[in-house]
Amino acid sequence: MSVLQIVQRWRVRGGYVLALVVLLLARPTLRSILLGAAIGSVGLLVRAYAAGFLHKQEVLTVTGPYAYTRNPLYFGSSILALGAAVAMHSLWAALLLLAYFALVYTVVMRREETELRLKHGASFDAYAKRVALFFPQVISSRDLSGAKVSFSLVQYERNREYRAAVGFFLFLLLLVIIWRLRVV
Repeated sequence: MSVLQIVQRWRVRGGYVLALVVLLLARPTLRSILLGAAIGSVGLLVRAYAAGFLHKQEVLTVTGPYAYTRNPLYFGSSILALGAAVAMHSLWAALLLLAYFALVYTVVMRREETELRLKHGASFDAYAKRVALFFPQVISSRDLSGAKVSFSLVQYERNREYRAAVGFFLFLLLLVIIWRLRVV
């Protein structure tokens, strides 16, 4: 098994261990939690919007937010991670979280890119030439498929994107508990 496969397979489990460590390092304040929640909510909205377009393993998704970045879910996750980092109010926790995110998701994006290239060939290559890997372009690349596709709540649910929101709000709840325990 390659390092790429190990990172891909263990990213979620490693995230749980990381969450425990950063929660132990967290020194949240009410203000940091509220600001982090606001920032993280933007990330959740980006993720939710992207999930409403994504048809995993079915087609190459190039519409909606995928016309601006090839990885809008991960871009949304980066905003979510930034929100969590702010909410924790701890430099060490923030550095650990952001370093983990950068390392793991760089590997994951490259691995998924290889899989998409194998599955979709020239269509993916054309898409990759026109749309940025991670940071969204200001102007979208026009839909390469010619299809008129819009956000689908059914697709959002099928992708189980609501789990990101539940996880983030549980994380914030733990930070509130930590904050209250430190204030008492």
